[in-house]
Amino acid sequence: MTDSEQGAAPRSGAHRRLGRIVAQASILAVVAGATSAFAVMHKQVTVDVDGRLVQVEGFGRTVGAVLAGADIEVGDGDLVAPGLHDSVTKGEQIVVRHGRDLDLVVDGEPQKVWTTALTVGEAIDGLGLRDGDVRLSASRSEPLGREALRVSTEKTIHLVVDGQVIDGVSSGGTVRDALKDVGLVLGEGDEVSVPLDATAVDGLVVLVTRAQTDAETRTEAVKFATQEIDDPGLAKGTKLVVTKGRAGIRTTTYQLDTVGGVVTDRQAISSVITTEPVTQVVHVGTMVLPDPSDIHVTAGSAQAIARELAAARGWGDDQFACLLPLWKRESGWRVNAENKSSGAYGIPQALPGSKMASVGSDWRTNPTTQITWGLNYIKNRYKTPCGAWASFQSQGWY
Repeated sequence: MTDSEQGAAPRSGAHRRLGRIVAQASILAVVAGATSAFAVMHKQVTVDVDGRLVQVEGFGRTVGAVLAGADIEVGDGDLVAPGLHDSVTKGEQIVVRHGRDLDLVVDGEPQKVWTTALTVGEAIDGLGLRDGDVRLSASRSEPLGREALRVSTEKTIHLVVDGQVIDGVSSGGTVRDALKDVGLVLGEGDEVSVPLDATAVDGLVVLVTRAQTDAETRTEAVKFATQEIDDPGLAKGTKLVVTKGRAGIRTTTYQLDTVGGVVTDRQAISSVITTEPVTQVVHVGTMVLPDPSDIHVTAGSAQAIARELAAARGWGDDQFACLLPLWKRESGWRVNAENKSSGAYGIPQALPGSKMASVGSDWRTNPTTQITWGLNYIKNRYKTPCGAWASFQSQGWY
């Protein structure tokens, strides 16, 4: 056997050992890769389903995949945060709110609204109504039930009483509540032109007829004064009630002359205001808005969309002139504008941004969805964009 033949066998064994090492390394790489992929796909998350926490362990890269794996169904009108197409990480919390129709009675008018709220307070906030301006048939902390939720909004009531007209502001749901808010005290036997349990509506006129009495004392309403203050921060022609007026009470004592039990003469011997009236303070806007004819927006922009959607509601360029600066101040008309401290999001700065899911699941990126929600909010809360702008100028928010 030659030297070359003797050396051939060892070299062949080395090659075989090297081949086995390479093969084993390849297998390990495949196993490691599969293990890494398994670890990435495997998720342990908490899902808040309508206020009930569910621990979910499954696989999936997106929120939608994880929910599907856990048999948690969601529909188009349901709220999911983060969104169905967003990636999900281990330990994350997903919020799911299933929507439903809510029977709502606003100032006596029944309507249905779609909501994903769990409590009365959440539902009212979603409608853009704030505490202090509405009265509710249930506590804000109560869970939403199947019975209709009654809401009474702020309104002006005209009282004709004691030879004067009192224009009061109230959020009372009935005439009885409205009279109480305005400060009117009814005496025994007094009559009103509208049933006390009737629904109070904006602009309602109530005539109060005092009962005749032979009592030695009599009370009557004292009309409150109204103070108007020019406010350069409000749009011209806009009025905002800052302090609601409240009627006072005057108590008059009479000396009665009687003959045979019949009163023949009555003379006032003292008259004292026992409850001081509260002056109603109204801010009157003096700010001149841009001429609607000077409004120019780029076709296809968020402002153009808003102008078209506002017009569909009957709001012309005069109202759009108020909407422009309002959302300019709020978000710069940016669809992804986000307030890190409060959580407000989008063009109308919905708080939280997920409220806009009531209009569409694409609320994070679609200006039409955001603007539609924002205009709904303005209509329910302020009636018009100029009303919202007036409030913003006065309070710094809307």
